[in-house]
Amino acid sequence: MNRRSNRPHLKKIQSICLGCLLLSMLSIAFLSVSGWMAPSLLAAPAELLAPAAESEAGSVQYAKEAGTKTLIFDKAGLLTREEAEELNALANRLGAKRETDIIIVTTDNPDQEDVMVLTQNFYDEMAPGYDRPHGNAVILTVDMYHREIYLAGFYKAEQYLDDSRLDLIRDQIIPYLSDGDYRTAFEIYIKKAHQYMGIRPGVDPENLLFQTWFQLTISCIIGGVVVGMMAYHSGGRVTVNHRTYEDKSTSGVVKQYDRYLRTTVTKRKIPKNDSRPGGWGGGGGGGVTRGGHSHSGSRGSF
Repeated sequence: MNRRSNRPHLKKIQSICLGCLLLSMLSIAFLSVSGWMAPSLLAAPAELLAPAAESEAGSVQYAKEAGTKTLIFDKAGLLTREEAEELNALANRLGAKRETDIIIVTTDNPDQEDVMVLTQNFYDEMAPGYDRPHGNAVILTVDMYHREIYLAGFYKAEQYLDDSRLDLIRDQIIPYLSDGDYRTAFEIYIKKAHQYMGIRPGVDPENLLFQTWFQLTISCIIGGVVVGMMAYHSGGRVTVNHRTYEDKSTSGVVKQYDRYLRTTVTKRKIPKNDSRPGGWGGGGGGGVTRGGHSHSGSRGSF
């Protein structure tokens, strides 16, 4: 009798264990959503890396190994030495994963040039690029004279960081630039450039499906439902119903009814908000440098 009575409990334990295993598998599956969106699976094969060499300008060295390049050009002195070194290491590490140089340029702009022209001239003259001179690169230029920024993506970055994605990055960093928190703004830029380049072009990178917390929540819900169903069906058959304890001689239903009166609908016009998120001016777009290099672009003020 004891063995038979314990069987339903053993089945429930087994079901819960299987459900937990399924929950773990679902979590891994949802977390790998961004993986199948990676450029290495959806894009054309990456170009062969060129051997390490110096650019024509002699200032920017490109190499396969991460951590060997200067990617932070803080001519305006917005960062401490420690901050610049930390951001440079981060840009090298994350940029290597996307085979793209993630560059930051700050300037006091004494010649009062346009921020877009500054960015284009930097690319033409310094010849940055992860894979070769004038190669894959994304550049954030901060013009302290006009208090403007410009983001530009070249080659692979032009494809994965198009105008709309650069707009998203710009909108997220401008509040920090306005507050003078340059380190945080630059860190967000580096991480977002890396994140967005891991998602195939044409897809909204801020979609909930790509958010880790959302993936974990969905996997937990699905896993919980599956575990509950397995535990429910693993028990013995229930033979008791409402008729088991019903006394038909004393049971009855009191006669009653509800009467419908009316339905009231209230309408209110919702005003449309046409302002841009965050309230900062921006826009712009890509272009072509004097050296003939096409790029995406986004500009704004802070």
